[in-house]
Amino acid sequence: MAAEVHLQEERYIFKPRLRRNIFIFLIVGVLVFGLGLLLAMNSEGQGETAGHGSEGHASVEATHDMTASLQHETQEGSAADQHHAKSAAHHESDPWVKRLFTTLWMNNVFFTGLGIIGLFFVAIQYAAQAGWSSGIKRIPLAMGSWIPYAGVLMIGLWFLVKGDLFHWSHAGLFDANGPDFDPIINGKGGFFYWPLAKGTFPAFFMARMVIFFGMWFLFFTWIKREMLQEDLAGGVTTTHWLKARKFSTWFLLFFAVSSSISAWDWVMSIDTHWFSTMFGWYMFASWWVTGLAFITLVVVFLKDAGYLKIVNANHLHDLGKFVFAFSIFWTYIWFGQFLLIYYANIPEETVYFIERMKTAPYSWIFFANLFLNFVLPFLLFMTRDAKRHMTMLKVVCPIVIVGHWLDFFNMITPGVMHFEGGIGLLEIGTAMIFMSAFLLVVLTALSKMPLFGKNHPMLEESLHHHI
Repeated sequence: MAAEVHLQEERYIFKPRLRRNIFIFLIVGVLVFGLGLLLAMNSEGQGETAGHGSEGHASVEATHDMTASLQHETQEGSAADQHHAKSAAHHESDPWVKRLFTTLWMNNVFFTGLGIIGLFFVAIQYAAQAGWSSGIKRIPLAMGSWIPYAGVLMIGLWFLVKGDLFHWSHAGLFDANGPDFDPIINGKGGFFYWPLAKGTFPAFFMARMVIFFGMWFLFFTWIKREMLQEDLAGGVTTTHWLKARKFSTWFLLFFAVSSSISAWDWVMSIDTHWFSTMFGWYMFASWWVTGLAFITLVVVFLKDAGYLKIVNANHLHDLGKFVFAFSIFWTYIWFGQFLLIYYANIPEETVYFIERMKTAPYSWIFFANLFLNFVLPFLLFMTRDAKRHMTMLKVVCPIVIVGHWLDFFNMITPGVMHFEGGIGLLEIGTAMIFMSAFLLVVLTALSKMPLFGKNHPMLEESLHHHI
C-alpha cells in the first residue's frame, strides 16, 4: 500500500468555486475598506470648519498630550523626546491619511513574513536533512510565490508612506542650524543615507530593501527549480536534493542577517528614538509561528478535501508541536525584551512599552497578544491528542494567525498614530484584501506543481513516519 501511495502523483485543483469565494471575500474586503476609509475621513472632517488648520492644531495637541503623559509615566522626559514630538507635529498629514498608510504598511510587512517564512521552512527541512516533511514541502514553497509581489509593494509603498511613518526621512532633522535638528536621529543618519548626505535620498536603506527581496526571490527560484526538476528525473535521485540543500544552506545564512536588519528597517525605525537589541529575534519569532500556523492550516484543509494521502496523524502531530513550541518561543522573546527594558527603567526605552500598555487604543491589544499567542495555544495544544486532531488544529491555527496580526499592529501603529490609532473597518478591510490576494497567489502556485515530490529521496521515510 505504501508503494502504491508513493507512486501516485497528486495535483491540487484550484476549483472555480473556491476561487469565486476568495474573490467574493476580496470584494467584501474592498467594500469594508472603502466604508472604513469614508468613515475615517468623515470623522476627521467633522471638526474641520476651519480647514486643515484645526486638524493640525488637534494633531499638535495630541502629540503634546502624549509627550506629557509619557514623561509623567517615566518620571523624566528627555529634551530630545520633547523635540521629537514637536518636530513630528509639523510634518503630519491628516489623521485618516496616516491611518491609511499605517494599515497598508503593517499588512504588507505581515504578509511579507508569511511569504518569506514559507521559503525558510523549506530551507530548514533541506538543511536539517529532514524526511518527515517531504510530503508537505510544496505548500510552504507555494507561499514563497508571494515574495516578488511583497517586494514590489514594499518598495512602492515606502515612497508613498515615508513622510508619515518614517520620521527620520525629513531632511530638517539633519540640519544642525535648523529648528528641527534632532541630534539622536542625526547620529543614526548614516544607517539610512550612507554614502549620500544625511537628509537626501536614503541610498543605504533602499539598497538593503532591494537586495533583500532580490536575494530572497533568487533563492526561492533556485530551490524551486531543483525541487521541480526532481519530479522530472527518471527515478529516485539525490542530485537535485543535494543542490536544493546547498542553496538552502546559503539562504539560511543570508536570512539570518537580512531578517533582523529588515525588522530594524521596516518596523523598529518607525520609533526612531527607540531601539531594542532583541527586536530582530522578536519579529522573526512572530513571523515564524504565524507561518507555521498557516502551513498547518493549509495541510489540514487539503486533507479534508481528499488530498495529501501520504500525510497522517503523525505529520499533523509534528506540525502541531511546531506551533505549540514556537508559541512558547515567541513568549520567551517577548518576555525577555520586556524584562530587560523594564528593570533598566531608562526613559528612552520604557516609553515604547508605556505607549502600548497605558494608552486606550493599544492596551487591550497588548494584553490580548499574550492570551491569543501564548495562553490559548499552550492550553489547547498541551495534550498529545489535541495536536493530532484536525478539528483542534482548525481552531488554534486561526487564533495564532489573528493574534500575531494584532502583534504587528501594536508594533507599528502606536509609533505613527499615537492616541489616534485603533482597529476599525479600514484595518479589517485592508487585512481582508491582503489575505485574499495572498491566497490567490499561493493556491494558484500550488495548483501548478505536484503536491509532493514523487522522486524525493526521503519520501519513503515520510511514508513510514511515526511518533
